[in-house]
Amino acid sequence: MRIMKRPNILLTGTPGVGKTTLGKELAQRTGLTYVNVGDLAQEGQLFEGFDEEYQCPILDEDRVVDELEDKMGDGGIIIDYHGCDFFPERWFHIVFVLRTDNTNLYNRLESRGYTAKKLQDNVQCEIFQTIYEEAMEAYKEEIVHQLPSNTPEDLERNLEQIVQWIEQWMKDNN
Repeated sequence: MRIMKRPNILLTGTPGVGKTTLGKELAQRTGLTYVNVGDLAQEGQLFEGFDEEYQCPILDEDRVVDELEDKMGDGGIIIDYHGCDFFPERWFHIVFVLRTDNTNLYNRLESRGYTAKKLQDNVQCEIFQTIYEEAMEAYKEEIVHQLPSNTPEDLERNLEQIVQWIEQWMKDNN
């Protein structure tokens, strides 16, 4: 494995918890490269079909991994996606699972025009900590961290904590 000068970070959580806002701002503050897997898949047509029930394309996880493999080996990548168990464990130095209060989440998803079923399923996903449990099973427990993501203050606090973590990682690994 190549020596990385900068860490790879996974931002995950239920849709609507604030991964994209956090990821883009984090990239701006740190110079790391931000990758939104949904956008990457859209640009490269990395899909294997269409889900009629949810009215959305089905991600071809193998093709996404193939697409990202070289980039991830270089380090300095922030990955943003609502799923996490298909990425190779070796890719990430730290995993942040964003968590949002159900009322906030419901309002955010409703404003995106989610259908009733999609709304209900995503709020249930948050209630049952589905993404957090998925992350705990897929990665070493000590690299998985939950972050509250309800308010602008939470966003700022999360940014400061992650920036500090990146700075410390770079001191320790370079």
